Amino acid sequence: MTAMKFVKRIAIISFISIMCQSFAYAARTVETTVPHQYPAKYTPEYISQITPTYKDVGKEEVFYVALDMLKGTEGMFSRNAILGNNLSQRAMKIEFRDLGQINQKYATFDALGWKKGRNLYIYINNKHRTAPAGALAALLSHEALHQDEYNSLAEETYAWTMEAVVWDEILKAYPESNQESNDLVRRENTLKRLLEKGDYTNKYIKKAVLTNSGYKNLPSYSPGFNDL
Repeated sequence: MTAMKFVKRIAIISFISIMCQSFAYAARTVETTVPHQYPAKYTPEYISQITPTYKDVGKEEVFYVALDMLKGTEGMFSRNAILGNNLSQRAMKIEFRDLGQINQKYATFDALGWKKGRNLYIYINNKHRTAPAGALAALLSHEALHQDEYNSLAEETYAWTMEAVVWDEILKAYPESNQESNDLVRRENTLKRLLEKGDYTNKYIKKAVLTNSGYKNLPSYSPGFNDL
């Protein structure tokens, strides 16, 4: 083999190696991000920067984005609660789950707030894995309000109203979150319409809670929620 042919072969091998590395990097990027879920500012580099703040809540990066999107909204209370400013004084754990495995009556629920010992959990229905992070943020703002084993109509009314207000704020900041083909987005838009119909009061949200068959056995009030 001549020296010139040897040099050409080395160059070709090097080029192929570089291209393979590029494709591998691209594959890793696709695995860890779902572009339609995140606003444009949440690039892989930006998510890497915010991960240390949120990593204690769970393994799914979409939750990190969702919690970060709560900054500057009424959901800041819920964000801080999830990060540890809650009755347990520990970070809440967030997971996607098949809720029917917990109890079949929860199979169609969108999410559950759960207390186990001193630990607090938020379980989100598996069907929402590909929901926009903004819709998940609104849902989390609701579930973070459930911090003990007690619940009530007043608590659910407050939580639903919080969710609607936060979704309204997120749409103003990140209108691309309004992906109406998504189940969770349709839920959020329903709550938003109730909020708007009540002139940004809980009037119609409260009616929806009071007539919800899933809440028919709840007491009117629970600790911290004494106004209905």
